[in-house]
Amino acid sequence: MASALILIDIQQGFESPVWGARNNPGAEDNAARLLVAWRKASAPICHIRHISTEPGSPLVGAGAAFKPQVAPQGNEPVFEKHVNSAFIGTDLENHLTHSSIADVVICGLTTPHCVSTTARMAANLGFGVRLAHDACAAFAANASTEWAESLAALTPQVIHDTAISHLHGEFARAMTTDAVLLEGP
Repeated sequence: MASALILIDIQQGFESPVWGARNNPGAEDNAARLLVAWRKASAPICHIRHISTEPGSPLVGAGAAFKPQVAPQGNEPVFEKHVNSAFIGTDLENHLTHSSIADVVICGLTTPHCVSTTARMAANLGFGVRLAHDACAAFAANASTEWAESLAALTPQVIHDTAISHLHGEFARAMTTDAVLLEGP
């Protein structure tokens, strides 16, 4: 059975300036390349959408819409969540298990939050995980709280690289989009 492609939170709301500086402006295009390959192979695809419960969040209303290059088509399932993990409060685990899917490829937004949490949970639930790291992106850390003011400012790239390094080898195999495409679904 092919690996399921899990596209996490690639939504319009992440265009909001509230998030600050970001790395990897090509993440969505790399995710779209994966999506095209999975569709061509008729391999399983799961779209994840974050619907925020935080007042004023950009991830509600029009901000909850998927970015056009990765928008679901046909009967591709969409799982809506309110927390970081795509497995909490959704039917994702049941869907994967009952579809006899043992391996997943994960990409999306944002690397240290929903991508990382979902990759960790997928591995802990027994799924093999490939993480397309260049189809993910991170934003600058928020150092506006008193405890964080004494920390060195971290760039979005450092945050992204650190999150990937924490996942690789224990929870996932971090790979480029090209390497994932070479292996295929």
